[in-house]
Amino acid sequence: MRTAPYWKLLRDGHFKIQPSRLAMAAIISGIAPINDLMAAGHRLVHGRRIDNTELAGPPVFIVGHWRSGTTLLHELMVLDDQWTFPTSFQCFAPHHFLFTEWQFNMFGSWLLPSKRPMDNMSAGWRLPQEDEFALLVLGLPSPYRRMAFPGQAPPDMNYLDWTNISPEEHRTWVNGLRGFLKALTYKTPKPLVLKSPTHTGRIAVLAEAFPDAKFIHITRDPRNIFPSTCRLWKSLDVSQCFQRPNYDHLEEYVLECHERMYRAFHAGRSAVAEDQIIDIRYEDLVADPVAQLGHVYEKLNLGDFDGKLKPQLQDWVESQHRSYRTNKHSLPAEQEAVLKERWSEYFERYGYL
Repeated sequence: MRTAPYWKLLRDGHFKIQPSRLAMAAIISGIAPINDLMAAGHRLVHGRRIDNTELAGPPVFIVGHWRSGTTLLHELMVLDDQWTFPTSFQCFAPHHFLFTEWQFNMFGSWLLPSKRPMDNMSAGWRLPQEDEFALLVLGLPSPYRRMAFPGQAPPDMNYLDWTNISPEEHRTWVNGLRGFLKALTYKTPKPLVLKSPTHTGRIAVLAEAFPDAKFIHITRDPRNIFPSTCRLWKSLDVSQCFQRPNYDHLEEYVLECHERMYRAFHAGRSAVAEDQIIDIRYEDLVADPVAQLGHVYEKLNLGDFDGKLKPQLQDWVESQHRSYRTNKHSLPAEQEAVLKERWSEYFERYGYL
């Protein structure tokens, strides 16, 4: 990582590091200089050509709250080979993947589980991943820093709704994202399909930085989103954090993140032309993927759906979709009442009453 070794973060006694996590912290700190060395070589060899690379077309951003179906939508979109996308390895090693990706794809599959810890979706170095992880590894502010230290006050929450971001911070973040997208395009010169729930509240920022970008916004019943997101953070804490997680405030964290993201999303949506954004529902996508993505392609003018994506989707429906199962969640009545009060605009705007 091109960030300070983790031992510098662990010196503070209030982190309450678990002994079982010390080895992981030591390994990461030990790898940091190697990553820096590879990053320097990557920059030396490829830096100028990456800087001179232009995006191959307007990016498509998939946005929506965690557990709303962004991953499924992303993986279905990229069945169309007109697109490229950031892989898991590219997002976890954005500063040297041009040097090292082939090695990990060939020899490092054992480092990842076959399934994601929070659901039944497949995991792997070559599969699509959230570009937010790349920004985090590159040292840019990100709410995902919470994953390492979930017992502390959630960091960088202002990057969920873009509040109190200075012009310099704004430029640094946009340039960091643009640089990563250029590196992806340099490797595979095709238009990009990207997805990160954290981009939901940044829609105005992204529309300004990429004026021709298209946006697919996916929603899901909040009664499923809320418990599934709580489960998401707990499962990631178990596998990735450096301290004993404290869940006393987890539900409030999930509630606040949603509120901040969607307040910014609804305020910033006017920055996007009507023919550059579409809303779809997870429930409709799962019920009829072919019809839903056909509608997306038509509304956003994304190309030859019938000739490119439709045959791939139909194959997926006949094979993998038959065995695809979502996790089941039950929501106590008192929690549902809180959701309907706190997330009332989402319930009403997207028809989940």
